[in-house]
Amino acid sequence: MKKISMILFTMLIFFGFVATSPAAEKLMLYTSMKESLIGKIRDVFVKKNPDIAFDYYSAGAGKLMAKIAAERQSGKLTVDILWHSEVPDFYKLKQEGMLEKYVSPESENVRSPVKDPEGYFTPARLGTLAIAYNKKKIASPPKNWNDLLDARFTNGFGIANPALSGTSFVSVAMIVNTFGWEYFEKMAKNGAIMGQGSGQVVDDTASGDLLATLAPDYIAIDKIEKGANLGIVFPEEMLVIPSPIGIMKGTPNLKAAERFIDFLLSKEGQTLIAAEGTLPIRDDVAIPPEILAMGMVTTGQAVQRAMKLDYIKTMDEKEAIIKKFSAIIRAAK
Repeated sequence: MKKISMILFTMLIFFGFVATSPAAEKLMLYTSMKESLIGKIRDVFVKKNPDIAFDYYSAGAGKLMAKIAAERQSGKLTVDILWHSEVPDFYKLKQEGMLEKYVSPESENVRSPVKDPEGYFTPARLGTLAIAYNKKKIASPPKNWNDLLDARFTNGFGIANPALSGTSFVSVAMIVNTFGWEYFEKMAKNGAIMGQGSGQVVDDTASGDLLATLAPDYIAIDKIEKGANLGIVFPEEMLVIPSPIGIMKGTPNLKAAERFIDFLLSKEGQTLIAAEGTLPIRDDVAIPPEILAMGMVTTGQAVQRAMKLDYIKTMDEKEAIIKKFSAIIRAAK
């Protein structure tokens, strides 16, 4: 009888402890990063922070912003942290008071052509766009932007639709800011083609349907690693698009969100990013030599050579830029 009583007593203590123990803090990330990258980041972060129940929703930036807009309309945000490559979206959210201010201790190590001095968002990755070309079709690779205007690329250079691809839109805006609309007028006369998404135009270049295209670094590098006959070139004036991360205003999981950003900006977190074929925001994180051998540059080189862009002004002119670009490309057909 005493033995049974002792067992019951022990069980009551155990279940009482479980019932009163604090639940794991939850954290929901909305991101446009590719599954292989965010999956590795999740696994390492959760191992280091077992008290945080981490989950993520992965989609294109446009879908993420539409989902957030719907949640705002319903009065209940599910997202705690937002991380994607549409820099103008973060300026807009900041203007609307939708982001928490947080300056991570790791922020002092961030190298980027774009920063928010007030700390409402922080670049967590540097996306670059290369000129990717089909090595079977192009014997002499392009060296600069003007090379794309010569006969080697007539009717064979592709650009993703800036209405569908955020990286394409920012790329178009950067090129216009650097070279003027005359550059795209010349490109259109040379038979430039507007495709669909960024992945599609890279696929078309790998297959030979296109001769060359603007290609996000990680997409092109992934294709090359899988055997595609592609080469990549970064002209002196580079397309460098940071991917900011920010904490949503009013999140009940603020401390967990801050811990995730600290980890992501740390040397360990950025090493995971570098291994996936895109640039870290730290100079003390090495780019894998096999990726450098493909033509990738270092973080310092990318920041130094990055084309300039006023993102706030560009945000207000987005519709007009897309409309004018589409009209120029289509008028030459």
